[in-house]
Amino acid sequence: MAMMHALVTGGGGFLGLYIVEQLLARGDKVRVLCRGTYSRLAELGVECVAGDVRDAAAVSAASRNVDTVFHVAAVSGIWGPWSHYHGINTVGTENVLAACRQHNVGRLIYTSSPSVIYDGREHRNLDESAAYPASYLCHYPHSKALAERAVLAANAPGLATAALRPHLIWGPRDNHLVPRLIERARLGKLRRVGAGDNLISMSYVENTARAHLQAADRLAPGSPVAGQAYFINEPEPVKLWKWIDDLLGLAGLPPVKKSISPRMAYAAGATLETVYTVLGLAGEPPMTRFLAQQLSSDHYYSVAKAVRDFGYAPSVSVAEGLRRLEPDLRRLARPSMT
Repeated sequence: MAMMHALVTGGGGFLGLYIVEQLLARGDKVRVLCRGTYSRLAELGVECVAGDVRDAAAVSAASRNVDTVFHVAAVSGIWGPWSHYHGINTVGTENVLAACRQHNVGRLIYTSSPSVIYDGREHRNLDESAAYPASYLCHYPHSKALAERAVLAANAPGLATAALRPHLIWGPRDNHLVPRLIERARLGKLRRVGAGDNLISMSYVENTARAHLQAADRLAPGSPVAGQAYFINEPEPVKLWKWIDDLLGLAGLPPVKKSISPRMAYAAGATLETVYTVLGLAGEPPMTRFLAQQLSSDHYYSVAKAVRDFGYAPSVSVAEGLRRLEPDLRRLARPSMT
């Protein structure tokens, strides 16, 4: 492959930084659009453009003279105003698409999510033929679905696009999923929802980053990858609550003992959503309807399409990923001194 000149939006974030590192490791030229300053990016000597994806002018400036965009920047979560999620995830993506067209960028890889097709039912080895649902239980998947649909619809001879849907990204330097999990467990606030035998897909972060590069390398107008969405995760699902207990064990914490039924968790989520909305409470409800379903149901996905179209194959096993994550787990489990 010829050397790529890539823009990575959100390149200072969890997944984005791994994509940046892997691009640099193989000799590609990289620019990052990010809102803050990051010591690791400075250490790598990466060109950084300060800006927010909601700022069309900043996105346009960052997109000049690149041939590939990895649009990773997003806001995740299960609570918050629609304007926040829509502004960053949907409008931000529209700005990226406009900048790609303006500057004749040839390829766009969009980081999506399996939640864009989550309809509240069990998902067992689901493939990409699954339709978008008519409604969503929270703003994150809704805003990401609107963005994904725009990206795939934009696929054209002058701009080849594809969307990757990694599920539950985890690994070293995680600043969202694992820290919150360990904090709740450390404070005794973690409850198993359901029997604990529900199967889920996971995406180790280095495998996920590599999938982005593999897809970009195969992406071109008229290629099998162009205009397509792909689930990205380890091929075999795991039992969610056993995996959580394994994480807690590596962190030196006890396994989850207390539990709540899926029905009670869903009812509690509905009640808390109403209370937080009516009273305008700050922060995030400890349970929502969406979270109750995610924690108690099967949701795992087939990666056969990604294997077929661009040779997706995880290079880091779950066991090796846990070994690499253990130092972070130990650090997170220590009580804060502040």
